[in-house]
Amino acid sequence: MFLKLVFMLFFLVTLVASKDNSFIYNGFQSSHLYLDGIAELTPDGLLRLTNDTEHEKGHAFYPNPVVFKNTISESVSSFSTTFVFAIRPQYPTLSSHGIVFVVSPTKGLPNSKASQYLGLFNQSNNGNSSNHVFGVELDTLLSSEFDDINDNHIGIDINDLKSANSTPAGYYDSNGQFKNMSLFSGYPMHVWIEYDGEKKKIDATLAPINVGFNVVKPTRPLLSFTKDLSPILNTSMYVGFSSSTGSILSSHYVLGWSFKVNGQAQNLDISKLPELRTFAPELRILDDKKKSKILTVGLPLSLLSLLFMITLGIMYYIKWKKFAEILEDWEQEYGPHRFKFKDLYFATKGFGEKGLLGVGGFGRVYKGVIQSSKLEVAVKRVSNESRQGMREFVSEIVSIGRLRHRNLVQLHGYCRRKRELLLVYDYMPNGSLDNYLYKQPKVRLNWSQRFRIIKGVASGVVYLHEEWEKVVIHRDIKASNVLLDSEFNARLGDFGLSRLYDHGADPHTTHLVGTIGYLAPEHIRTGKATKFSDVFSFGAFLLEVVCGRRPIGRVGENESLILVDYVFECWKRGEILEAKDVYLGTNYVSEEVELVLKLGLLCLHSEPLVRPSMRQVVQYLERDIALPDLSSLSLSSSGLTFGYQECVEDKTMPYTSVSIAESVLSGGR
Repeated sequence: MFLKLVFMLFFLVTLVASKDNSFIYNGFQSSHLYLDGIAELTPDGLLRLTNDTEHEKGHAFYPNPVVFKNTISESVSSFSTTFVFAIRPQYPTLSSHGIVFVVSPTKGLPNSKASQYLGLFNQSNNGNSSNHVFGVELDTLLSSEFDDINDNHIGIDINDLKSANSTPAGYYDSNGQFKNMSLFSGYPMHVWIEYDGEKKKIDATLAPINVGFNVVKPTRPLLSFTKDLSPILNTSMYVGFSSSTGSILSSHYVLGWSFKVNGQAQNLDISKLPELRTFAPELRILDDKKKSKILTVGLPLSLLSLLFMITLGIMYYIKWKKFAEILEDWEQEYGPHRFKFKDLYFATKGFGEKGLLGVGGFGRVYKGVIQSSKLEVAVKRVSNESRQGMREFVSEIVSIGRLRHRNLVQLHGYCRRKRELLLVYDYMPNGSLDNYLYKQPKVRLNWSQRFRIIKGVASGVVYLHEEWEKVVIHRDIKASNVLLDSEFNARLGDFGLSRLYDHGADPHTTHLVGTIGYLAPEHIRTGKATKFSDVFSFGAFLLEVVCGRRPIGRVGENESLILVDYVFECWKRGEILEAKDVYLGTNYVSEEVELVLKLGLLCLHSEPLVRPSMRQVVQYLERDIALPDLSSLSLSSSGLTFGYQECVEDKTMPYTSVSIAESVLSGGR
């Protein structure tokens, strides 16, 4: 009798819960969704997951739990959902991160991160089986760390942002032909997600929307994946949406949503969905009734009006002359990456001295705010004296603009005007690393910060050398090109000298560029920039950060100090820690400081093949592999010739040089 009573109570609880196993929202005017982060319901009935706020997340969940498992078999029941979404980017061809339909043990994901984590997971729990999270992502940014296939795809996520299966966004028409779709076009799109509990199969389907007409679901799913969700989902779960923003902003909307367990989700009524009126100017569909009326031209103008128009014409011509640019035919394909000089001029307030961030051998850098997007940027004005073809150079700049890594400064694009090139980067509020190493900085970096910066830059260079679609040789790794964000995380920047080539290809000889003290000996001799020459520069950077000194510095009126010599001599005496920055005090980990100093010496070896790869450098820094004993390499000090210019510009360099003895390590014979 007691067991029967328990069974009846359990049945009643299950029956009550099952009432929430289906719902439909044709707009969200009267909904009671659970919202957190920056998610909101607009007065028009739109669910807006994100707004124009950088690096934030937004969640929206159905407020009641949904019973997913059959109480007898403990297997996940069939379920389906359909919704209409839209992603409106600030820039027509650049989007932030995407949107995810998510099934979660909790409503809200409190420990999740924004940006590439899409508001789902964080660095420590991504990939954990204890997450019990199932999601279908509509992703609009390529994150190489999660093995994304492109920047416009749909993927099935199971406890992990490395999708179990993914495919480019699109749909199959009635003839079975695949049609591409841009997820961040700004226009509403229809999604269907279905799980067959018997076949253990997940189907996801996309389709465009004709406003005012109900949509016919394509017969062929866009993405199918066989996976038993029973070990993933708990008996009761919460369903909803997650999204996030990064440095580039997008607004993520849901216009309508339907869901059902054990059956087909009810179709949405497209005609009842709220109107998405906040398209960007480039995307706005103008209603014929709202089109501006063409101003009529009056009868004969008076002499005063004629003079006024002539004056305006002269003023316009003068202004046009000031901002005139030449757009050549070959630049049409790079249109989205080209900024107008006028926009950059006003963004930087006329390149005024108040906005000047710094001056280097290759140009002046100004802080700016792009008026249309309120995006903070750093604009570098480079005088173009290069013999390299401008077309080739711009092609590489645009390619580098597709790099995406947390330890690289984002290059947004370029502007070409007369003999000048302007490069537009993310603005880093804490400036360049060298400001915290030399002279009398207001803030001293402790060892923990320096070590994190070193590992961050190393991770970024590994991405450039091995993980992107092409090999990128930076050619100018140094403290002044490492920028710090608001939390003092490192981002390697200034890709103006970088060169690209295909994986497995032999890098070609170029004009010698770089900064004295960071240039590898073989780079100076041959003009070839390789991964090995970048490792050499990174070695000089390691010593620079630990010792708080430049690779070549003055210690008196007529005396110079070669940093690698100094560290080498300290190591030879068995006192390598003497080389560390005196401002580190006593609050440091001696094993880590010693490791970085020795690794710097190894990277500065004059024989390229003796230097480690950047992948090995990261493994050494993470203690995944042990650093080789330097004494076993028979290291000795030897001379090297450096180019005489303090900063070598991108032009043919005369091979006149001055010998600096005892400067670089080389292998004993």
